Amino acid sequence: MKLCNRKRRVVGAFFALGWVLFLAGLLVPRVSAVGPGGYQSLETFANILAIVQRNYVKEVATEKLVDGAIEGMLASLDPHSGYLTEDAYRELQTETEGRFGGLGIEITVRNGVLTVISPIEDTPAARAGVQPGDQIVGIDDQSTEELGLSDAVKQLRGPRGSSVTISVRRKGHEKLLKFTIVRDVIEISSVRAYVLEEGFLYARIAQFQDRTSENLKAALAKNQPDGEAVKGLVLDLRNNPGGLLSQAVGVSDLFLDSGLIVYTDGRLTQQKQKFSAGRENSRTGFPMVVLVNGGSASASEIVAGALQDHKRALVLGTQTFGKGSVQTILPLDGRSALRLTTAEYFTPNGRSIHETGIRPDIVMDRSAPPPPSGALEETQAKSPEAGPASEDPGKRSGDLDSMVRRLKSDPQVGRALELLKGWEMFRGLAGSDKAT
Repeated sequence: MKLCNRKRRVVGAFFALGWVLFLAGLLVPRVSAVGPGGYQSLETFANILAIVQRNYVKEVATEKLVDGAIEGMLASLDPHSGYLTEDAYRELQTETEGRFGGLGIEITVRNGVLTVISPIEDTPAARAGVQPGDQIVGIDDQSTEELGLSDAVKQLRGPRGSSVTISVRRKGHEKLLKFTIVRDVIEISSVRAYVLEEGFLYARIAQFQDRTSENLKAALAKNQPDGEAVKGLVLDLRNNPGGLLSQAVGVSDLFLDSGLIVYTDGRLTQQKQKFSAGRENSRTGFPMVVLVNGGSASASEIVAGALQDHKRALVLGTQTFGKGSVQTILPLDGRSALRLTTAEYFTPNGRSIHETGIRPDIVMDRSAPPPPSGALEETQAKSPEAGPASEDPGKRSGDLDSMVRRLKSDPQVGRALELLKGWEMFRGLAGSDKAT
């Protein structure tokens, strides 16, 4: 069986190579650009194609062979590159708008294993208990060992109300965990914001979508009455799998008034880009704490890394996922497209995030108890109904006070609030001493 699979991959690779060289021939008039080795590969490809079409047990449409060949070639590059068929391309465009069908998980291939980057909050996967870092080893009755990322996504998605069973290997558990999850239409609210205490705000970004930076700016303004100064902000990027690079830049720019935000480096000149902050509409007059964990990836890591390098915010939580590559969507014919890794991105200080992630300034697991605090302990004592920290504080409480109590009972949010209040107290004392 493994030999047959290997042969199929070889056929797919040659087929894909021939297809891409054919496209290159259409775009580049000079045939010498193909290179002498390319013609031998094309001849081999043509022979294999003829053999497959003549001898395969069933008749196969040429279009299906082409799609499979391209998918095989791109999958051999890295887990994030892929061929987007017309349906997949349409789904991707829908995802960035915040509405799509499925389970509500962001997945990748890490060390050859299908791995959960993060479940999206308030989705079927999150409610079922799927966690960042879970390795999906089976979908229904099929092993994922030789399943590509795009094929896995196809199997996990389906019509609303249908179900799928995933087998999960989780660190610390000897036996596989099984989750039977009912699919639903996933609608993501990108930004939510609340007032923790007078002057201290909390903002949660679930995913970086088309208008995330604008929505964040509006949410902060809504929770800041006219004339009232912001004393501190908790920016929650936990379990945020990423999204649009432009929106990561926009969110970072909101809290920085100058300097580099992120830069990308690739083979081509146009892939070497720098993104910097400007002074317009910047919000810099207050301290910040950014919350991250192993489910924070890509665009989340750009924001956390930029604010950390500029010492604009303390980063609190656990090591982030470590996805530091940039995927460019290259439309082919107006219907299908390539998703191709074209560059890697780096923080302002030149740190590569890829496969390493962002290390927090303050490492704190979500299950750790918050530091002693009379005010915080009193708040927790008055809210015994507070559920698990992973729940969305607004979904079950039904009222704003309960939302805030649930947030403050989260150990990491509680610790962040204490840090911000301590900074405010120190600033007040320093200002008092200076005045005298």
